[in-house]
Amino acid sequence: MSRARQPPLVTGISPKEGAAWTKVTIRGENLGTGPADLVGLSICGHNCLLTAEWMSASKIVCRVGPAKDDKGEIIVNTKSGGLGTSTVSFKLIRPERIGILDQSAVWVDEMNYYDMRTDRNKGISPLSLRPSNPLGIDIDKGKLPQKDIELTFPGMSGDFTSENFSATWYLIENHMGSSFEQLKMAANNLKKQATKKNEGSLAYVKGGLSTFFEAQDALAAIHQRLEFDGTERVEGSMTQRLENILNRASDTADTLFQEVLGRKDKADSTRNALNVLQRFKFLFNLPLNIERNIQKGDYDVVINDYEKAKSLFGNTEVPVFKKVYAEVEMRIGALRSLLLEKLLQTPSTLHDQKRYIRYLSDLHAPGDPAWQCIYAQHKWILQLMQNCRDEFISGQRVGVGALDQEGDTRGPALGRLGHTASLTRGGSQRTTRPSTWRFETPQQLQFVEKLSDVVIGQLPNFWKLWISYVNGSLFSETGEKSGQVEKSKKNARQRQNDFKKMIEEMINRLVKLVRGALLPTTLPQGELSFYGGWENKTELTGAWLTQIIHIVRACHEALSTLEIPNDLLQVIQDLLLELRVHCLMVTLLHTTDDVKGLAEKENWVVDNEGITSLPSQFEQCMILMLQSLKEPLEIKPGEINVLQLDQVQDQATELSVNIMTVFINCLEQLSTKSDIYTSHNISVDLSSPDRFTGVHEGFCPTSEQRLLIILSNCQYLERRTLLNLANHFEKHGLTGTEKITRVSVDAVRELDRKLFEAYIEKRADPISGSLEPGIYAGYFDWRDCRTPTGVRNYLKEALVNIITVHAEVFTVSKDLVPRVLSKIVESVGEEMCRLMQCVSSFSKNGSLQARLELCALRDAIATFLNSDSSASFQLALDALPQLHSGADKKLLEELLNKFKSSMQLQLTCFQPCCIQPVKR
Repeated sequence: MSRARQPPLVTGISPKEGAAWTKVTIRGENLGTGPADLVGLSICGHNCLLTAEWMSASKIVCRVGPAKDDKGEIIVNTKSGGLGTSTVSFKLIRPERIGILDQSAVWVDEMNYYDMRTDRNKGISPLSLRPSNPLGIDIDKGKLPQKDIELTFPGMSGDFTSENFSATWYLIENHMGSSFEQLKMAANNLKKQATKKNEGSLAYVKGGLSTFFEAQDALAAIHQRLEFDGTERVEGSMTQRLENILNRASDTADTLFQEVLGRKDKADSTRNALNVLQRFKFLFNLPLNIERNIQKGDYDVVINDYEKAKSLFGNTEVPVFKKVYAEVEMRIGALRSLLLEKLLQTPSTLHDQKRYIRYLSDLHAPGDPAWQCIYAQHKWILQLMQNCRDEFISGQRVGVGALDQEGDTRGPALGRLGHTASLTRGGSQRTTRPSTWRFETPQQLQFVEKLSDVVIGQLPNFWKLWISYVNGSLFSETGEKSGQVEKSKKNARQRQNDFKKMIEEMINRLVKLVRGALLPTTLPQGELSFYGGWENKTELTGAWLTQIIHIVRACHEALSTLEIPNDLLQVIQDLLLELRVHCLMVTLLHTTDDVKGLAEKENWVVDNEGITSLPSQFEQCMILMLQSLKEPLEIKPGEINVLQLDQVQDQATELSVNIMTVFINCLEQLSTKSDIYTSHNISVDLSSPDRFTGVHEGFCPTSEQRLLIILSNCQYLERRTLLNLANHFEKHGLTGTEKITRVSVDAVRELDRKLFEAYIEKRADPISGSLEPGIYAGYFDWRDCRTPTGVRNYLKEALVNIITVHAEVFTVSKDLVPRVLSKIVESVGEEMCRLMQCVSSFSKNGSLQARLELCALRDAIATFLNSDSSASFQLALDALPQLHSGADKKLLEELLNKFKSSMQLQLTCFQPCCIQPVKR
C-alpha cells in the first residue's frame, strides 16, 4: 500500500506585495503532481485558480485577484494532498480611484497586457502576447548550438508566433531533456489552453460587463435628474448647457487628437501599402536571392524559391511580374548549366553526384543528367587506368620503399613481404642479383597495386550510381511527383546493355593492363604497344608475384561484393589462373638458381651428426619455396586447382626433379673441387693423430676429407632430407612426389657409390700396397727365418695407417666408420691372402711367423671383418702349414698376447661398438 502524500505547504511568494493582477511566483512543497492535481488556489481569500500555471511540485505561477482582504495567506488545495497551509502571507495594495476627468499617467505594457477586469484568465484581450511557457512543464534548455539547429531546420524558427514556426525546433531548444510523460502532460495543457481560447471572446465581453453597468447606472441617474427638473428642452437649461459642454469637449478632443488620428490614418495606409509590397517582395528580391544562394551553395533554397515563384507567377499576365519572372528563369538556366558542369566534373564523390542529379531533376533540366554522369565517369575511370600505366612506363614514378643498404629494411609492407632473411643453415639468396634487390618494390607490383586502388576506389561508386539510377532513388519527392522516377527507370531498362558494355570494357582494360605488365606473351601482337612496354623493368620473383596475386584476388573479391555478373568477372578468374601458374613456374626456376648458389656457401664445418649446413640449407630453401607457394596454390571460391592441370603438373614435377638434380650435382662438384693444398702420401700426411683434433671453422679440407664430408651429407640426404621434403611436398599439395623422391634417391645413391669408391681407392690402395714391401723388407725369407719373437713392424705400420683412416673418418662422421673400415679391412685381407698363397713353402719358424702376423692382424681388426674379409683371412691361414707342436701353439698364444698388450692403446679404436656397417 502506497504512502499518502503530505498536504501542500507554501514557504515563499515573490513579490510579497502588489496590486491586483500582479504576477506572483509561489514556492513550497507538495504543490501537486501536475496541473490536473491542482484543484484550488487562494491568495488573501480570492480564488486564483483560473490564472494559476502549475510548473512543478515546488513552483506555481499565478496572478493576484481583487481580494477583499488587504493581507492574507496563500492556500493551495490538491487532490493528492488535500488542503494545505502557508508560512508566508501576501499584502494587497489598493490603488486610489481615479475620476473620469482626472489626469493620470499610466504606462501600458502592451506586450504583457492582461485583462484586469475579471478574476478569469479566459478573457485575454487581442493585444496579449504568448505566455512564457505555453506547454506548462519545466523548461530544460538543451546544449545543442543554435547554428546547428538553424542548419538542421533552414528557413524555420522556434518562435511560435512566427509564420515559419517549427514545433520540433521549439522542443529541441526548450525541452530536450523532458521525459515522455512530461511531454504527454504538455499535450494535455495545450488542449486546455485551446479550450480557453475558444471561450476568450465571450469572456472578454463578460469581463467588461461591470463597466457597461456603471455607465448605464450613470446615464439612468442623469435621466432621472433631468426629468425631475423638467428642463431638458428649455434654452439655457442644464441639458442645453451639458450639450454645449459636450460639443466643446468634442471639438477640443478633435483638435487635440486630429494630428494623432491623422498620423494613425497615414500609418494605416502606409502599413497597407507595405503589406501589399511585402506580399510581392519575394518575387522582386528573388533574382538577387538566387545569385546569393548560388554563391553560398544553398541550392536547396534556390530550388524551393523557384518552385514557389513558379507556382505563384508562372502564368501571370502582369507585365512587371512577367519581366521579373523572366529574369528568374534566366538565372535558373545559368544554374542548370553550372550544376551540369559540376556533375560532369571529375573527380567527384558519389554523394555530390547524387546531389547534383537531384538538383537538376528538380530544376527540370533537359536531357538525362544521370546517364550523362555515368558516361563521363566511365570515360574518366578508363583514362585513370591508362594514365596509371603511362606513368610507370615513362618512369615518372620511383620505387616506393627503396632504401640504401644501411637503411632500415622495415619500410613499406610490400617491401617487408618481399624480403627473406638469410638463415644460418639455409638462407637462400641469389648472388647474381644486386644486394639491394629485395628492398626495392618492383615497378610492376607498384603498378598493379595502383591500378587495383583505382578500380576498387572508383568502380563501386560507379556501380552504386547505376543502381540508384535504376531504382529511381536519385530524385527527390518533387521528382517522384513529376513522374521523373518512372522516366528514369524506363531509360535505365533501355540502357542496360550499354552499361554492361561499360563494365565489361573497364574489367577487360584492367586485365589487359595487368597482362601487359606480367604476361605480355598472352596478349595479341597488336595490343602490346598499348598495354605492354615493360621489357626494361625488373624481373619479378615468386614472392612479388604472390603479392600481385593477392592484390588481384582482393580486387576480384571487392567487385564480387557489388553483385556484378560472374560472366563479366570471368576474365579476372582467367587472369588469376595464369598468374598462379606463372608464379609456380617462376618460383621453381628461381629456386633452381638459389640451389646452384648453395655450393658457394659450404663452409665444411660438420656438426655432431657428421654433416655440414648444406643439406639443412637445401631443405630450408625448399621449405621456403613451398611456403611461398602456399597462397598462389590456395584455391579460393570460383578458382580451380592449378596442379590438377596435366601440363602444369608435368612441368612442376620436372622442375622439382631438376632442383633435386642440381643440388646433387652441386655436391658432386664440391667433392671434386681442386684442393688448395696438395695431398701427400698417407704415411706422411696421416701418420700424426694431431692432424684430426677436430674440423674447425675456417679450415680447408683435403680431397679425402671432402669426400668423407660429402658422403656423410649424402647419407643424411637419403635418411632425412629427402623424406622430409617428400612430406612437405604432399602437405602443400604438390603432385608427383613419388617420382621426385625416387629420382632424387637414385641420384644420391649413385653419387654415394662414386664417392665411396673414390675414397676407398685413395685410402685402401696405399695400405694394401705397403704390405708386400714390408713383409720382405731386409731380404726376409719364409723358408729361412728365426724363431718368432713378435709381430714385425710392417704389420704395426699397416695397423697405424688403418687407425689413421679410422681417425680421419671418425672426425667427420662416426656413422661412416664401420662402412669405410670394413672395406679397408676387406682390401687388406685380400692382399694378405694373395701374398700367403704366393709363398711356395714355409719353414717351421716361417709358418709360425706368418700365422702370428695373420692372427694378430685378424684379431686387431675383428670388429670390422665381414664375410669376404673373414674368408680371405681363412684362406690365408689355410695356405700355411698346420701347427702340431704344443710348444708352438703356446708360443703363438704368448706372442699374440704380448702384441695385444703392447698395442692396447692403439687398438682401442677397434673395440666393438653399437654402430653396424652400412650395407650398400
